[in-house]
Amino acid sequence: MKIAILGAGAWGTAVAVSAAARHDVCLWARDARQAAALARERCNRRYLGAVALPPALHVTADRAAALAHGAGGLTVVATPMSGLRETLATLGDARGVIWLSKGFEAGTGALGHEIAREVRLQGPCGMLSGPSFALEVARGQPTALVAASEDAALAALAVQALHCDAMRVYTSSDVIGVEVGAAVKNVLAIAVGALDGLQLGLNARAALITRGLAEITRLGVALGARAETFMGLSGLGDLVLTATGDLSRNRRVGLALAAGRTLAQALGELGHVAEGVPTAPMVLARARALGVEMPITRCVVDALEGRVGVAQAVQQLMARDARAEDEGRERAATGED
Repeated sequence: MKIAILGAGAWGTAVAVSAAARHDVCLWARDARQAAALARERCNRRYLGAVALPPALHVTADRAAALAHGAGGLTVVATPMSGLRETLATLGDARGVIWLSKGFEAGTGALGHEIAREVRLQGPCGMLSGPSFALEVARGQPTALVAASEDAALAALAVQALHCDAMRVYTSSDVIGVEVGAAVKNVLAIAVGALDGLQLGLNARAALITRGLAEITRLGVALGARAETFMGLSGLGDLVLTATGDLSRNRRVGLALAAGRTLAQALGELGHVAEGVPTAPMVLARARALGVEMPITRCVVDALEGRVGVAQAVQQLMARDARAEDEGRERAATGED
């Protein structure tokens, strides 16, 4: 199969490395100097310096050439969420498009499928998500993902393109659920990182992850997702990985805030995009518009915007009134808050 991957960050490069073992893959980089360096050095020094690019992997800064390469096969958009709209808008009637971008778009609060509709992407489209650190995928370590699309043929195409001995790719028709899980887990990973940075213990971590999953489910169901999706790879799976894994950028933001860094300092030290930061206020805005209660997300936004410290945010969560646990599940299942 011919596959075009648009975006040469860590995740785009990792998927390209994995797929190039079996398919004809072209990796597009926006910056011509970066593309030339990737082609010359056969590694992505900035994002995945320890992983060699396969000899067969094509690298280019020519967008038209990359799109032509993926025509009739699969086009994978691997930009940050901030670049998804611009990229999808250039694809027109491209057939077979999936994106790896995770988040609610800054400013609009739109999810990927909503952006695709707004830019009038004509062909079938969907999202690939799940618990996956780019470095481990590039190294060929075992990973499981989910390809979500309302078009069953596209989901099957993604499986054909990416499923291999080291990567299991499942399918789902619940695009909304997979997108919400992929986006909100980044916000909650900031919260868990802050909690761990305060050394509040494993009991507290488990409680926060569990109640965070309840928040994801409430919002997802209100947006039209199926509740059971959040017990899968793009819900529980991705949340556990991103909230607890040392390679998680969003978790590292929370750890830095707990250590007394400002948000600007935390992001400066990180050096890469932490999607939970721009996503958090958009999640909260959409939740409020739908009447969905998301107390953990609200505390994350307050901490990111400097209204409270992380220790005070934890105190606010613990001071909330007690209620029946299954009350929250019932609201999630019915879409009520």
